[in-house]
Amino acid sequence: MTLRLNGSTSGYTEIDAPAVAGNNTLLLPTGNGTSGQFLQTNGSGALSFASAVVNGSSSAIVSGTAVASTSGTSIDFTGIPSWVKRITVMFNGVSTNGVNNLQVQIGASSFTISGYLGASTDGPALTATSFTTGFGIRTGSAASVIHGTLVISSFTANVWVAAGTLARSDGATFCSSAGTVTLSGTLDRVRIIGSATGSPSDTFDAGSINILYE
Repeated sequence: MTLRLNGSTSGYTEIDAPAVAGNNTLLLPTGNGTSGQFLQTNGSGALSFASAVVNGSSSAIVSGTAVASTSGTSIDFTGIPSWVKRITVMFNGVSTNGVNNLQVQIGASSFTISGYLGASTDGPALTATSFTTGFGIRTGSAASVIHGTLVISSFTANVWVAAGTLARSDGATFCSSAGTVTLSGTLDRVRIIGSATGSPSDTFDAGSINILYE
């Protein structure tokens, strides 16, 4: 079967259907989507827009906007799309004025500050600290300057797992971090703080932070 859609002046667009046994129905979405999106099917004929192509690029990795971590008690990234399955938090020479460890919190509509399971280690002795109010990153002291990444990945539905490898440029010390948390809904935000309680406390005084999501 061939369907021709005539243009308003000349020419036409042709849609050809292959010979098949039985009937197939494709249901188009109600909107126009946004630039760089493509149509995908849910397997039963319903089409929706997906964002594996972003801003005309073939890359599915989206960069946030780097934020200077030189003031304030939290660095927040909000408006993360619902289709995101992995987030990379990047630390570039990050420091605070306090002795508390860094924590990375995620959330759905608001930041989740409890229910985290995991720990972080640092130093030659592999000293470990457990964290329940965020994905923790042991920093050691106010003089610590942190570099590296923490990758947060979707496990199932609203369960997220994190793993990171970082290092200090003020001393030859490596840090590793891992954990899990279950959110109450779809992830849409990330926060970085220096804290012992899960509430923002220490003030950032050096570096910058950014995220990638895909």
